[in-house]
Amino acid sequence: MSTLFSTLPLRQSHSEALSSSQQAGRYLEQYGSSAFPIPIPFLSSPESTELWSTYENLLYSCLRTGDDKAAHLCLEKLGVRFGTNDERVMGLRGLYQEAMAEDQSALLEMLREYDETLAEDPTATPIRKRRIALLKSLSREPDAITDLTELLEASPTDLESWAELCELYVSQGLYQQAEFCLEEILLSTPNAWNVQARLGEVLYTSAPAAQDQLGALTESVRRFCRSIELCDGYVRGYYGLKLASDKLLERFGSSNKAETQVSHSRNHELALPSVDVLQRLSESATSRLAEIMRDAGLHGSAFHDFAFVEDLLKATTMARQR
Repeated sequence: MSTLFSTLPLRQSHSEALSSSQQAGRYLEQYGSSAFPIPIPFLSSPESTELWSTYENLLYSCLRTGDDKAAHLCLEKLGVRFGTNDERVMGLRGLYQEAMAEDQSALLEMLREYDETLAEDPTATPIRKRRIALLKSLSREPDAITDLTELLEASPTDLESWAELCELYVSQGLYQQAEFCLEEILLSTPNAWNVQARLGEVLYTSAPAAQDQLGALTESVRRFCRSIELCDGYVRGYYGLKLASDKLLERFGSSNKAETQVSHSRNHELALPSVDVLQRLSESATSRLAEIMRDAGLHGSAFHDFAFVEDLLKATTMARQR
Protein backbone atom coordinates (compact mmCIF):
# COMPACT_ATOMS: atom_id res chain seq x y z
CA MET A 1 0.00 0.00 0.00
CA SER A 2 0.97 3.62 -0.40
CA THR A 3 2.62 5.48 2.46
CA LEU A 4 0.91 8.85 2.11
CA PHE A 5 -0.78 8.18 5.46
CA SER A 6 2.58 7.60 7.15
CA THR A 7 3.48 9.41 10.33
CA LEU A 8 7.22 8.93 10.71
CA PRO A 9 8.71 6.49 11.53
CA LEU A 10 7.46 4.72 8.42
CA ARG A 11 6.39 1.09 8.16
CA GLN A 12 9.81 -0.27 7.35
CA SER A 13 12.32 -2.15 9.45
CA HIS A 14 15.37 -0.25 10.67
CA SER A 15 17.71 -2.42 8.61
CA GLU A 16 15.65 -1.96 5.44
CA ALA A 17 15.47 1.82 5.86
CA LEU A 18 19.20 2.08 6.54
CA SER A 19 20.09 -0.12 3.58
CA SER A 20 17.86 1.91 1.23
CA SER A 21 19.11 5.30 2.40
CA GLN A 22 22.72 4.19 2.03
CA GLN A 23 22.02 3.56 -1.65
CA ALA A 24 20.52 7.01 -2.20
CA GLY A 25 23.77 8.75 -3.16
CA ARG A 26 24.76 6.11 -5.69
CA TYR A 27 21.25 5.97 -7.15
CA LEU A 28 20.94 9.74 -7.48
CA GLU A 29 24.35 9.91 -9.13
CA GLN A 30 23.48 7.15 -11.58
CA TYR A 31 19.98 8.22 -12.56
CA GLY A 32 19.80 11.85 -11.59
CA SER A 33 22.31 13.42 -13.95
CA SER A 34 19.84 14.82 -16.46
CA ALA A 35 19.44 18.58 -16.31
CA PHE A 36 16.41 18.58 -18.61
CA PRO A 37 12.99 19.04 -16.99
CA ILE A 38 11.47 16.82 -19.70
CA PRO A 39 13.28 13.56 -20.54
CA ILE A 40 14.85 13.71 -24.02
CA PRO A 41 15.84 10.45 -25.69
CA PHE A 42 19.61 9.82 -25.83
CA LEU A 43 20.27 12.82 -23.57
CA SER A 44 18.70 11.68 -20.32
CA SER A 45 18.72 8.61 -18.14
CA PRO A 46 16.34 5.81 -19.13
CA GLU A 47 12.90 6.31 -17.61
CA SER A 48 10.47 3.77 -16.23
CA THR A 49 7.73 3.48 -13.63
CA GLU A 50 10.16 1.61 -11.41
CA LEU A 51 12.62 4.52 -11.57
CA TRP A 52 10.17 7.00 -10.07
CA SER A 53 8.82 4.47 -7.57
CA THR A 54 12.40 4.00 -6.41
CA TYR A 55 12.83 7.76 -5.98
CA GLU A 56 9.71 7.81 -3.81
CA ASN A 57 10.85 4.85 -1.72
CA LEU A 58 14.26 6.44 -1.29
CA LEU A 59 12.55 9.60 -0.08
CA TYR A 60 10.78 7.61 2.64
CA SER A 61 13.96 5.78 3.66
CA CYS A 62 16.05 8.95 3.79
CA LEU A 63 13.49 10.69 5.97
CA ARG A 64 13.44 7.65 8.23
CA THR A 65 17.21 7.70 8.68
CA GLY A 66 17.60 11.47 8.89
CA ASP A 67 19.30 11.99 5.53
CA ASP A 68 17.42 15.22 4.84
CA LYS A 69 19.66 16.32 1.96
CA ALA A 70 19.14 13.13 -0.06
CA ALA A 71 15.42 13.18 0.73
CA HIS A 72 15.18 16.73 -0.62
CA LEU A 73 17.02 15.72 -3.79
CA CYS A 74 14.58 12.86 -4.36
CA LEU A 75 11.68 15.25 -3.87
CA GLU A 76 13.19 17.72 -6.33
CA LYS A 77 13.61 15.01 -8.97
CA LEU A 78 9.97 13.98 -8.60
CA GLY A 79 8.87 17.62 -8.78
CA VAL A 80 10.88 18.25 -11.97
CA ARG A 81 9.47 15.15 -13.63
CA PHE A 82 5.80 15.42 -12.65
CA GLY A 83 5.44 19.09 -11.78
CA THR A 84 5.25 20.78 -8.41
CA ASN A 85 1.45 20.98 -8.68
CA ASP A 86 1.05 17.23 -9.11
CA GLU A 87 -1.16 16.01 -6.25
CA ARG A 88 1.10 13.17 -5.25
CA VAL A 89 4.21 15.35 -5.35
CA MET A 90 2.37 17.87 -3.19
CA GLY A 91 1.57 15.09 -0.72
CA LEU A 92 5.20 13.99 -0.64
CA ARG A 93 6.32 17.57 -0.16
CA GLY A 94 3.95 17.80 2.78
CA LEU A 95 5.47 14.65 4.27
CA TYR A 96 8.95 16.14 3.89
CA GLN A 97 7.95 19.43 5.48
CA GLU A 98 6.28 17.64 8.38
CA ALA A 99 9.46 15.67 8.96
CA MET A 100 11.45 18.93 8.96
CA ALA A 101 9.06 20.68 11.36
CA GLU A 102 10.86 21.73 14.54
CA ASP A 103 7.86 22.04 16.86
CA GLN A 104 4.11 21.69 17.08
CA SER A 105 3.47 25.24 15.91
CA ALA A 106 5.17 24.37 12.62
CA LEU A 107 2.92 21.33 12.29
CA LEU A 108 -0.14 23.48 12.95
CA GLU A 109 1.03 25.81 10.20
CA MET A 110 1.24 22.80 7.88
CA LEU A 111 -2.32 21.89 8.84
CA ARG A 112 -3.45 25.39 7.91
CA GLU A 113 -1.73 25.10 4.54
CA TYR A 114 -3.46 21.78 3.89
CA ASP A 115 -6.82 23.41 4.72
CA GLU A 116 -6.14 26.20 2.25
CA THR A 117 -5.19 23.75 -0.49
CA LEU A 118 -8.29 21.64 0.11
CA ALA A 119 -10.50 24.75 0.13
CA GLU A 120 -9.30 25.38 -3.43
CA ASP A 121 -9.46 21.73 -4.52
CA PRO A 122 -11.47 19.39 -2.24
CA THR A 123 -10.68 16.45 -4.55
CA ALA A 124 -6.91 16.54 -3.85
CA THR A 125 -6.85 13.09 -2.25
CA PRO A 126 -3.08 12.96 -1.46
CA ILE A 127 -3.38 16.25 0.42
CA ARG A 128 -6.43 14.97 2.32
CA LYS A 129 -4.47 11.89 3.32
CA ARG A 130 -1.52 13.97 4.51
CA ARG A 131 -3.92 16.12 6.53
CA ILE A 132 -5.35 12.99 8.16
CA ALA A 133 -1.85 11.72 8.94
CA LEU A 134 -0.98 15.09 10.47
CA LEU A 135 -4.11 15.03 12.64
CA LYS A 136 -3.05 11.60 13.82
CA SER A 137 0.46 12.81 14.70
CA LEU A 138 -1.13 15.70 16.63
CA SER A 139 -3.09 13.13 18.70
CA ARG A 140 -6.39 14.25 17.17
CA GLU A 141 -7.58 10.76 16.28
CA PRO A 142 -11.34 11.52 16.45
CA ASP A 143 -10.88 14.31 13.88
CA ALA A 144 -8.80 11.97 11.71
CA ILE A 145 -11.54 9.32 11.89
CA THR A 146 -14.16 11.87 10.85
CA ASP A 147 -12.08 13.02 7.87
CA LEU A 148 -11.33 9.45 6.81
CA THR A 149 -15.00 8.51 6.97
CA GLU A 150 -15.83 11.43 4.69
CA LEU A 151 -13.02 10.42 2.32
CA LEU A 152 -14.37 6.85 2.11
CA GLU A 153 -17.88 8.10 1.44
CA ALA A 154 -16.48 9.75 -1.69
CA SER A 155 -14.12 6.88 -2.54
CA PRO A 156 -15.43 3.61 -1.01
CA THR A 157 -12.92 1.44 -2.92
CA ASP A 158 -9.83 3.13 -1.47
CA LEU A 159 -8.29 0.15 0.34
CA GLU A 160 -5.47 2.21 1.80
CA SER A 161 -8.02 4.45 3.52
CA TRP A 162 -9.92 1.45 4.89
CA ALA A 163 -6.66 0.10 6.33
CA GLU A 164 -5.79 3.43 7.92
CA LEU A 165 -9.29 3.79 9.36
CA CYS A 166 -8.94 0.31 10.85
CA GLU A 167 -5.76 1.31 12.68
CA LEU A 168 -7.37 4.48 13.98
CA TYR A 169 -10.32 2.52 15.32
CA VAL A 170 -7.95 0.05 17.00
CA SER A 171 -6.10 2.93 18.66
CA GLN A 172 -9.42 4.05 20.14
CA GLY A 173 -10.47 0.55 21.23
CA LEU A 174 -13.30 0.40 18.66
CA TYR A 175 -12.65 -3.16 17.57
CA GLN A 176 -15.95 -3.96 15.87
CA GLN A 177 -15.54 -0.95 13.60
CA ALA A 178 -11.95 -2.01 12.89
CA GLU A 179 -13.16 -5.51 11.93
CA PHE A 180 -15.66 -3.96 9.52
CA CYS A 181 -12.86 -1.99 7.82
CA LEU A 182 -10.75 -5.11 7.31
CA GLU A 183 -13.73 -7.04 5.98
CA GLU A 184 -14.26 -4.27 3.44
CA ILE A 185 -10.67 -4.74 2.27
CA LEU A 186 -11.14 -8.50 2.02
CA LEU A 187 -14.17 -8.04 -0.21
CA SER A 188 -11.77 -6.68 -2.84
CA THR A 189 -8.67 -8.72 -1.93
CA PRO A 190 -9.85 -11.97 -0.29
CA ASN A 191 -6.41 -13.57 -0.72
CA ALA A 192 -4.49 -10.86 1.12
CA TRP A 193 -2.82 -13.01 3.78
CA ASN A 194 -1.57 -10.00 5.74
CA VAL A 195 -5.11 -8.60 6.02
CA GLN A 196 -6.43 -11.99 7.10
CA ALA A 197 -3.80 -12.07 9.82
CA ARG A 198 -4.52 -8.48 10.86
CA LEU A 199 -8.20 -9.36 11.24
CA GLY A 200 -7.13 -12.31 13.39
CA GLU A 201 -5.08 -9.94 15.55
CA VAL A 202 -7.97 -7.52 16.01
CA LEU A 203 -10.32 -10.36 16.95
CA TYR A 204 -7.77 -11.76 19.41
CA THR A 205 -7.22 -8.35 21.01
CA SER A 206 -10.93 -7.64 21.31
CA ALA A 207 -11.85 -11.08 22.72
CA PRO A 208 -11.48 -10.25 26.46
CA ALA A 209 -14.12 -7.50 26.19
CA ALA A 210 -16.29 -9.23 23.58
CA GLN A 211 -19.78 -10.44 24.42
CA ASP A 212 -18.94 -13.73 22.69
CA GLN A 213 -15.34 -14.31 23.76
CA LEU A 214 -15.12 -17.89 22.54
CA GLY A 215 -16.57 -16.89 19.19
CA ALA A 216 -14.06 -14.07 18.77
CA LEU A 217 -11.13 -16.36 19.60
CA THR A 218 -12.43 -19.10 17.31
CA GLU A 219 -12.81 -16.65 14.43
CA SER A 220 -9.32 -15.36 15.21
CA VAL A 221 -7.90 -18.88 14.88
CA ARG A 222 -9.77 -19.32 11.61
CA ARG A 223 -8.34 -16.08 10.18
CA PHE A 224 -4.79 -16.98 11.16
CA CYS A 225 -5.22 -20.40 9.57
CA ARG A 226 -6.42 -18.75 6.37
CA SER A 227 -3.42 -16.40 6.45
CA ILE A 228 -0.83 -19.18 6.57
CA GLU A 229 -2.84 -21.20 4.05
CA LEU A 230 -2.39 -18.32 1.62
CA CYS A 231 1.25 -17.70 2.54
CA ASP A 232 3.19 -20.52 4.10
CA GLY A 233 6.01 -18.96 6.06
CA TYR A 234 4.13 -15.80 7.10
CA VAL A 235 5.53 -15.22 10.59
CA ARG A 236 2.67 -13.10 11.93
CA GLY A 237 0.17 -15.72 10.83
CA TYR A 238 1.90 -18.51 12.75
CA TYR A 239 2.61 -16.24 15.71
CA GLY A 240 -1.06 -15.24 15.96
CA LEU A 241 -2.22 -18.83 15.50
CA LYS A 242 -0.01 -19.92 18.39
CA LEU A 243 -1.36 -17.19 20.69
CA ALA A 244 -5.02 -17.66 19.74
CA SER A 245 -5.04 -21.45 19.92
CA ASP A 246 -3.24 -21.39 23.28
CA LYS A 247 -5.76 -18.87 24.61
CA LEU A 248 -8.64 -21.13 23.61
CA LEU A 249 -6.91 -24.12 25.20
CA GLU A 250 -6.52 -22.07 28.35
CA ARG A 251 -10.26 -21.36 28.35
CA PHE A 252 -11.19 -25.01 27.78
CA GLY A 253 -8.70 -26.48 30.21
CA SER A 254 -8.04 -30.19 29.72
CA SER A 255 -11.64 -31.20 29.04
CA ASN A 256 -13.21 -31.91 25.68
CA LYS A 257 -16.29 -29.80 26.29
CA ALA A 258 -15.37 -27.67 23.27
CA GLU A 259 -16.40 -30.52 21.00
CA THR A 260 -20.06 -29.97 21.77
CA GLN A 261 -20.12 -26.20 22.23
CA VAL A 262 -21.38 -23.78 19.60
CA SER A 263 -20.61 -20.09 19.54
CA HIS A 264 -23.52 -17.87 18.55
CA SER A 265 -21.70 -15.12 16.69
CA ARG A 266 -23.29 -12.05 15.19
CA ASN A 267 -23.81 -13.54 11.73
CA HIS A 268 -23.82 -17.31 12.08
CA GLU A 269 -23.26 -20.27 14.36
CA LEU A 270 -19.57 -21.08 14.41
CA ALA A 271 -18.61 -24.52 15.73
CA LEU A 272 -15.79 -24.36 18.25
CA PRO A 273 -12.71 -26.48 17.52
CA SER A 274 -11.96 -29.48 19.73
CA VAL A 275 -9.16 -29.47 22.26
CA ASP A 276 -7.30 -32.00 20.12
CA VAL A 277 -7.49 -29.75 17.05
CA LEU A 278 -6.31 -26.74 19.03
CA GLN A 279 -3.39 -28.65 20.49
CA ARG A 280 -2.30 -29.76 17.03
CA LEU A 281 -2.62 -26.21 15.69
CA SER A 282 -0.53 -24.86 18.56
CA GLU A 283 2.17 -27.52 18.11
CA SER A 284 2.25 -26.98 14.35
CA ALA A 285 2.62 -23.22 14.79
CA THR A 286 5.40 -23.70 17.34
CA SER A 287 7.27 -26.08 15.05
CA ARG A 288 6.94 -23.80 12.03
CA LEU A 289 8.08 -20.74 13.98
CA ALA A 290 11.16 -22.64 15.15
CA GLU A 291 11.94 -23.55 11.53
CA ILE A 292 11.55 -19.93 10.44
CA MET A 293 13.92 -18.81 13.20
CA ARG A 294 16.53 -21.36 12.11
CA ASP A 295 16.23 -20.26 8.49
CA ALA A 296 16.51 -16.61 9.53
CA GLY A 297 19.74 -17.39 11.38
CA LEU A 298 21.17 -19.23 8.39
CA HIS A 299 20.45 -16.29 6.11
CA GLY A 300 21.87 -13.71 8.50
CA SER A 301 18.61 -11.92 9.27
CA ALA A 302 18.77 -9.37 12.08
CA PHE A 303 17.77 -10.87 15.42
CA HIS A 304 15.58 -7.94 16.41
CA ASP A 305 13.34 -8.62 13.41
CA PHE A 306 12.32 -11.92 15.05
CA ALA A 307 12.80 -11.10 18.73
CA PHE A 308 9.09 -11.44 19.47
CA VAL A 309 9.12 -14.97 18.01
CA GLU A 310 12.16 -15.91 20.10
CA ASP A 311 10.41 -14.68 23.25
CA LEU A 312 7.31 -16.74 22.47
CA LEU A 313 9.34 -19.90 21.81
CA LYS A 314 11.27 -19.44 25.06
CA ALA A 315 8.00 -19.02 26.99
CA THR A 316 6.64 -22.18 25.37
CA THR A 317 9.77 -24.16 26.32
CA MET A 318 9.60 -22.94 29.91
CA ALA A 319 5.91 -23.85 30.18
CA ARG A 320 6.63 -27.40 29.01
CA GLN A 321 9.40 -27.84 31.57
CA ARG A 322 7.15 -26.99 34.51
